[in-house]
Amino acid sequence: MKMRKMNTTKKMVESGALAIVRADVERACEIADGLIKGGVPVMEMSYTFNTAGDVIKALKEKYGEALTVGAGTVLDSETARHAILNGAEFIIAPNYDEGVAKMCNRYQIPYAPGCTSLTEAVNGLTAGAAFIKAFPISDFYGPKLVKVFKTPIPDMPILASGGINLDNLSQWLENGVDVCGFGGLLTKGTSEEIAANASKIREIITNFRNK
Repeated sequence: MKMRKMNTTKKMVESGALAIVRADVERACEIADGLIKGGVPVMEMSYTFNTAGDVIKALKEKYGEALTVGAGTVLDSETARHAILNGAEFIIAPNYDEGVAKMCNRYQIPYAPGCTSLTEAVNGLTAGAAFIKAFPISDFYGPKLVKVFKTPIPDMPILASGGINLDNLSQWLENGVDVCGFGGLLTKGTSEEIAANASKIREIITNFRNK
């Protein structure tokens, strides 16, 4: 438990990418196998899926430290606490909620609130957010969005999802995104196909960071 928030944040940044998952335990394990093999061992389990807490618990029991598992679409503090009690190591949301921020700080869990405006993003940082999730505006503005946020606040840690693929990932990285979320690219197909896509993502991120 020592330095829990810092250690999880470090794992997420080192990965540079995560999978956004909506699946039952069996399918989530297939996805996890591919992610680990491909070098992107970070998974967000969306709470739009009714059994998300059970899936998170099962994944942590099976994979332990080999997989970093968090909860997504966490709209309120009650859901955040439920996720944390089931083993969620980070919390991601499409919105900013002060109650969720406080809950995450209490249990030393990284929180990434979804923010549309710079004011929301600054409020999130002030409340202790580990990342600011550029959502849903990343779908509309694309990679340049990160630069818009980071020009006035260079140290703002950005997690972006929506519209990121193998063709434009380098652009997102060039503009300063810290962690990229992927849906279908890291959740569809066989474990082997997921591993192959994860390896390509890993290679792009590694090459960029080694420049």
